[in-house]
Amino acid sequence: MAGDTQGATMDSILQEISAVGRKLEGMDSAMVALTTETRSMRVDIAGFQSQISGLDQRVATVETQVASWTDKDQELLHLRSRLIDLEDRSRRNNVRLLEFPEGVEGTDLFSYPREMLPKLNEITFDPPLEFQRAHRLGPKRQNGNGRPRSIIVCLLRHMQARQLLQAARMLGPFRSGALEIRFSADFSKETAERRKAFLSLRTRLCHLDVKFGLFEPARMWITKNGESRNFYDPEDLRVFLDGLHDQSQTMEMTIQAPLDTQDLPAGAGHPVQHPHLN
Repeated sequence: MAGDTQGATMDSILQEISAVGRKLEGMDSAMVALTTETRSMRVDIAGFQSQISGLDQRVATVETQVASWTDKDQELLHLRSRLIDLEDRSRRNNVRLLEFPEGVEGTDLFSYPREMLPKLNEITFDPPLEFQRAHRLGPKRQNGNGRPRSIIVCLLRHMQARQLLQAARMLGPFRSGALEIRFSADFSKETAERRKAFLSLRTRLCHLDVKFGLFEPARMWITKNGESRNFYDPEDLRVFLDGLHDQSQTMEMTIQAPLDTQDLPAGAGHPVQHPHLN
């Protein structure tokens, strides 16, 4: 019996050893698979790192290009500003004649302002006016419909163009027979739009009690509480006026706010009767 028991025990031990061996073989297989997968992951990570390195290089290239484009944009803006300035300067001898009915000049547009302008009694020209050219602005009106096109005249002398415009500002419209003659300076499209944007803020400037003046070609001068500033961009002026409006609102709220007598010294905030008035 003892021998049989020992034999059974040995068989059981051998079976357990065999089971452990099989488990170890399975673990070896798993380790081999894990090692293979790890190697594959390492290859993938190396590929990712290579791609990331390539992306870094591409991003650096794009940043360099963007920086170059920014410099070019600034250069283009500078060149555009210079072109606008040159165009405005080339128009300095021009004067626009406004609200002239179509066809009033007859068949000779050049001779009409040359003969009509010197007859204005309010202005004396010495030497006499000399014209280089004259033309209507824009396409011809069909059947006389629509607002009359402006007449642009180019004077030989810049100072005489300034003289006409200055007189127009001081004296208002001139009259020649039944016609009411108005003058205007001639600017590039961009400058004219900036001036129009500045003038659209006149109501706000007056409401905020700001003194202002619009100077050529498009510079708004303002003064408030003894402090003067110049603006060349209407948007900058709009932002400045928003700040003034916020300040005025805050001051109004502060003035209108009721006093809290608990925070005042004794007797403050209450009427005090003078002893001689009792």
